[in-house]
Amino acid sequence: MGRRFGLDRGRDTVGRRKGERGPGMDGLVEQAAHQVIGAPEEELDLALDTGASLLAASAEQWPEVSRAVLVFAERTVARAWAGGWRPADLARVVRRRLGPVHQALAVDLVAAEGRRHPAATLDRRWQEQLHELSTEVWWEGDDRFLADFAQHHRLDRFALATAVLELLRTWSHLPPIAPVGPVPGAAPQRGAGAGRGESRMLSRIRALLAKAESTEYPEEAEALTAKAQQLMAQHSIDEALLAAARPAEDAPAALRIGVDNPYEGPKTMLLDAVAAANRCRVVWAKEFGFCTVVGFDPDLDSVELLYTSLLVQATSAMQPRQTGRSRHPGTADGGRHPESASRTKSFRQSFLVAYAARIRERLTAATEQTTSDAAAGRHLREDGSCEQLVPDERLLPALAAREEAVDDTVGRMFPKLTSQRVRVSDGEGWAAGRAAADRASLHGRAGAIPR
Repeated sequence: MGRRFGLDRGRDTVGRRKGERGPGMDGLVEQAAHQVIGAPEEELDLALDTGASLLAASAEQWPEVSRAVLVFAERTVARAWAGGWRPADLARVVRRRLGPVHQALAVDLVAAEGRRHPAATLDRRWQEQLHELSTEVWWEGDDRFLADFAQHHRLDRFALATAVLELLRTWSHLPPIAPVGPVPGAAPQRGAGAGRGESRMLSRIRALLAKAESTEYPEEAEALTAKAQQLMAQHSIDEALLAAARPAEDAPAALRIGVDNPYEGPKTMLLDAVAAANRCRVVWAKEFGFCTVVGFDPDLDSVELLYTSLLVQATSAMQPRQTGRSRHPGTADGGRHPESASRTKSFRQSFLVAYAARIRERLTAATEQTTSDAAAGRHLREDGSCEQLVPDERLLPALAAREEAVDDTVGRMFPKLTSQRVRVSDGEGWAAGRAAADRASLHGRAGAIPR
């Protein structure tokens, strides 16, 4: 970081007066960390310099510092879990507020704390987040962690000690938030997806989407992705009917999806549109860069898949016009826009707002049609064929009960909500966004917004 701190000439290499008996290394790390954590903003630089100098002063004691840092970080991470945070959340906060070295350090500290928890005690989404972050205890021993990390990232001891203290301060200042699943070691919750493998229907949906994204022919992609969307809606209906026979075992769950700048407001509108069509609710925590999505587990999977895909499509459609073959149907150039228009902030903001509004209309219509068919006894099989069954009178009451349960859960998790409006200031961007939404394939991968 470029900071240096001059030690008192009357002190030894770890900051003690000659002849004084100092604290153990655990105590020294705690002292440095608490000084940084508790420092007001105007005194933070001095606290960081002082603390990093104490930790990095002696090469001989660096292995002891390494072990003590991991012990302190483990307690910090465990407190974050108890406060409702999850692995992806901690990594996201660090990515938004600090730098790539801190991000790598955060992943390793999450991996170190994770040694306490067997995989069987973690719910499905927790395990998925660890996999996406590529958490791994790669160092030979805890006494080697800091030395190996510094060598890999080409840092000196002072720079690494500073990064450690900055990271611990950031995590320690996080407030408690509404939990979206059990902490490691707690009893598994069905809503969190613990112990559940991927259903055959969801596997079929993923296969359709993979084919849709690999084909070079727009008509084929549209057909494949439309079928995938139909299967998503049918999957949700099937789950609702199954759950109607065991209501005590079925309850709404929640997950968090990152929504970052630029244009975080319109992106949240898009997520809200996808969630609403899948009978879920969205609450935006703008200061932390994520949305909490509340719904039943199969619907949450659909929301995550569909939102990711539509966001990628929207981003691609906003790019300036290019020559050559395009997979985007509708026009020869794929509906791209002149660079003079698409590069302006107002155009992109308006584009995404319009895109989200039109996607909401399309998804709502698709969900209503699928529900109407199901109420009439028309059932979509996993292989894509349709069969006529006896209409199930439980369906509409079951879906209504699920929507009510989701609303009640949101009310308990977030008793105080406000709304935020997103402005549209570019008419050309609005028109282009609606046109792009009309061309978008309604599939997924892997207004007012509550916040």
